[in-house]
Amino acid sequence: MSRNENLEVSQSTKLKPIEEIAAQLHLSAKYLEPYGRYKAKVALDATTSHPEQAPGKLILVSAINPTPAGEGKTTTTVGLTQALARLGKKAIVAVREPSMGPVFGVKGGGCGGGYSQVLPMEDINLHFTGDMHAVTAAHNLLSALMDNALYHKKIDLDVEQVRWRRAMDMNDRALRSIALGQGGRVTGVKRADGFDITAASEVMAILCMSTNLADLKERLARILLGYSSTGKPVTASDLQATDAMAIVLRDALKPNLVQTVEGVPAFVHGGPFGNIAHGCNSIIATRMALGLADYVVTEAGFGFDLGGEKFLDIKCRAAGLWPSAVVLVATVKALKMHGGVAISAVGAPDLKALKLGMGNLAKHAESIHEYGLQPVVAINRFASDTEEELQLVVASCRELGLEAHVIDVFGQGGAGGLELAEAVVGACAKANGTQKFLYPLEMPIEDKIRTIARKIYGAADIALLPRAVSDLEHINELGYGELPVCMAKTQMSLSDDPKVHGRPRDFTLTVREIRLSAGAGFCVPLTGEMMTMPGLAAVPASSNFAIDDDGKISGMF
Repeated sequence: MSRNENLEVSQSTKLKPIEEIAAQLHLSAKYLEPYGRYKAKVALDATTSHPEQAPGKLILVSAINPTPAGEGKTTTTVGLTQALARLGKKAIVAVREPSMGPVFGVKGGGCGGGYSQVLPMEDINLHFTGDMHAVTAAHNLLSALMDNALYHKKIDLDVEQVRWRRAMDMNDRALRSIALGQGGRVTGVKRADGFDITAASEVMAILCMSTNLADLKERLARILLGYSSTGKPVTASDLQATDAMAIVLRDALKPNLVQTVEGVPAFVHGGPFGNIAHGCNSIIATRMALGLADYVVTEAGFGFDLGGEKFLDIKCRAAGLWPSAVVLVATVKALKMHGGVAISAVGAPDLKALKLGMGNLAKHAESIHEYGLQPVVAINRFASDTEEELQLVVASCRELGLEAHVIDVFGQGGAGGLELAEAVVGACAKANGTQKFLYPLEMPIEDKIRTIARKIYGAADIALLPRAVSDLEHINELGYGELPVCMAKTQMSLSDDPKVHGRPRDFTLTVREIRLSAGAGFCVPLTGEMMTMPGLAAVPASSNFAIDDDGKISGMF
């Protein structure tokens, strides 16, 4: 099927009432808070009604470094879950909520594709149950309280040392840097500010790392706003902002239950980016899914160098989880790009470039091995792929000692991923559940960054610019030196340069600043030219969107 038929698939699918989806999980309607007929919030105590349910197996889906359009990681995640259900397994997919930034920007929708989507796709891609808006509102509530305290001189906060920015759920490069208080005293204190996209907000990370409402409040209280004139930290708790923010977020804390094209239950909750945040859905939704099903398939944003590493070193460490299997998604077009083919020409057959591009896949597999895990490779078939190309990738994977399966879950749904599902079930049966992190928490932050750069990216070393050195001194002085690190890096390359494809070696990774996310429980090194507020493309995806007089949306794929 054509990928342009993505929307038509979602609109022609007969959705089941959300109560029927919940019933598949033996989840009583009393735990549901419906948002219309096909989506619902689930009460935080829902799994207490299933004490007999043994914890399910957790399956992580990650990928090689993608092309700008992505390689179908979410599609694979959904399709694999549907395939497991076809094998008679009790399965749930647990993924993130899309940000409207990329929905209207380059990639379009973030719900998977074809016959492997989470539905209702149009709702999930836009306002859904309001979680993104709640995070944006809570973030900007804190910003407003901070500037109000500055205006009324109720707080000692050095405007030159403010670390808290504003947020919005849209790609808007014009707001990366702004000036406040330009209309005189009535508009507040003059200072520099800027916006991050909501998916990069610490509030989003806090929502996804929290385990309950009490934990949410404790984390919100620790948010660092900046430093006083004497160098002391100023936090959200100093503004008595914690409860007000928690009130805005109380419903957003509850997981969202929806369904796939084939009527398989799906949790879609939380939306941190993988390149500028930790790239994982919420701990609450993952734990709830594990308490309701035998197999839980989740993804981590972009390639394994970003989302996969953070999933293991940050989320799993904090939540006490560990995957029983890892799926590494690759495509012929991405491998050819990493073999030196220009993006505009990746559709043309090129076996030489394809073979060269296997170096990128090999590096990601080696990185997965660093955690004591063995990946199963899923080769996501596109219509332009030739059989010769697909078999070359399978053979190259075997040469690397990797099991690989060609899948077509976009065109066939779960039926197109049955071999992969059987391989994943086999991998889960062999898993020992032993956690093996890349670095210990007591390691100095600079060495944690260096370890990730060397072992996961293939760098020779790192270089800390003066701002990063100063930030690191502050973090250590505040006693946060044992936090994990959440690298902000381009998804297009293993290096910090998006133009360098393949498997770069012996480069220097440049860190320009290190942000402290004390509430989320990690620090964020910003590398290269990585921006926390993306911009729109010259021709945004929104240019192709349309809505007719009957309210039918088209072009959102």
